[in-house]
Amino acid sequence: MTSDANRAVGIIGGTGLTTLSGLDITETRSVETSWGPPSSELIEGCLDGQPVVFLSRHGNPHNIPPHEVNYKANLKALYDAGVRTVIGVNAVGGIHPDMSPACVVIPDQIIDYTWGRASTFFEGELDAVTHIDFTWPYDSAAREILLQTAQDRNVAHAGFGVYGATQGPRLETAAEIRRMERDGCDLVGMTGMPEAALAAELGMRYVCLGLVVNWAAGKSDHIITMDEIEAAIEQGMSGVKQILEASMADLGALTALAQSS
Repeated sequence: MTSDANRAVGIIGGTGLTTLSGLDITETRSVETSWGPPSSELIEGCLDGQPVVFLSRHGNPHNIPPHEVNYKANLKALYDAGVRTVIGVNAVGGIHPDMSPACVVIPDQIIDYTWGRASTFFEGELDAVTHIDFTWPYDSAAREILLQTAQDRNVAHAGFGVYGATQGPRLETAAEIRRMERDGCDLVGMTGMPEAALAAELGMRYVCLGLVVNWAAGKSDHIITMDEIEAAIEQGMSGVKQILEASMADLGALTALAQSS
């Protein structure tokens, strides 16, 4: 990275976002970490003048299912590249009535239903057991920047939400969604954890930018189809990209301020 490395913002692209068309690419690098290779090459460049490191969560082409993503390698690769603020872009299903297909959601909480994933850096031969505070899994200052940007750009969005992270790769049953709704979940996805927790363990600011691509199971009068999901991605991804581009300068300034303090 350049001397602006301490201002670099990381973007982890999910389903529907394997590349960033507006990114002025300066370097593409294949890297290794102590936990193996990340899902894709690191694409470094500038987005609206802001240094950015982009990583495709499911690979490019999209071929890594949610439960097989090497989340530890992905976060460590970004950290080693100088990233201290991360935006995780996620395709999600809407449970709350305000979260219809093509709506952008910036959640504030998460419930983890995943299992068997490598979910912590703090394991193995440790000098001491480490517990991190995870009361607020998404960085409040970064969330405010995304929320203000969505409002300024008139992007249809929901500025709240509990993200229920499920194992995948299958979609959920209607009964599972009813249970999640009783638990307080507003949206459902398969990649929100352990990504958020690993970022917290590394001391990185992390925020989720979710795009609703379908109603969750049982929330509509028809089964979920790939045609429905692809149509919502096509309709809503422009809003995601608008928010990403327009928020870059403020996110970079936030990161630089934290590094200098």
